[in-house]
Amino acid sequence: MDPRLNYFGNSLAAKVLKHINSASKVVSDSGLPAATQELVKIRASQINGCGFCTDMHTKDATAAGETSVRLNLIAAWREATVFTEAERAALELTEQGTRIADAAGGVTDESWANAAKHYDEDQLVALISLIAVINSYNRINIITQQPAGSYQPGQFG
Repeated sequence: MDPRLNYFGNSLAAKVLKHINSASKVVSDSGLPAATQELVKIRASQINGCGFCTDMHTKDATAAGETSVRLNLIAAWREATVFTEAERAALELTEQGTRIADAAGGVTDESWANAAKHYDEDQLVALISLIAVINSYNRINIITQQPAGSYQPGQFG
């Protein structure tokens, strides 16, 4: 599979990515647990069918010490016993925040209240922002058909 265009080599795209990457860095440096951040990025990427981001974030999570059991169960988190209640709340918010068009009404009050039980206001801002950022990355990669499989952990810094 070849990408439709060299998005990562385009000067205008570099300017766009600079801002998306800056937002991503703010979230990365927030108080939201790193393991939760990777779970969110992987789940949104799975939902969106973004192979490039699924490849990247599963490899980054593995390099950071995440277990294969947890990685293999992200798509089935509701039935899995390996996630904390806080992680489950983040995954639920991720699914509803990613599937906005599929869920008339968007994120439910119940999902929001559940997330708010586990995360403080800054962590909620980070979680919302992370969901928005990974969905942006997913859309860029899906539209341009970025191939998956060759990512190496830490490749982008």
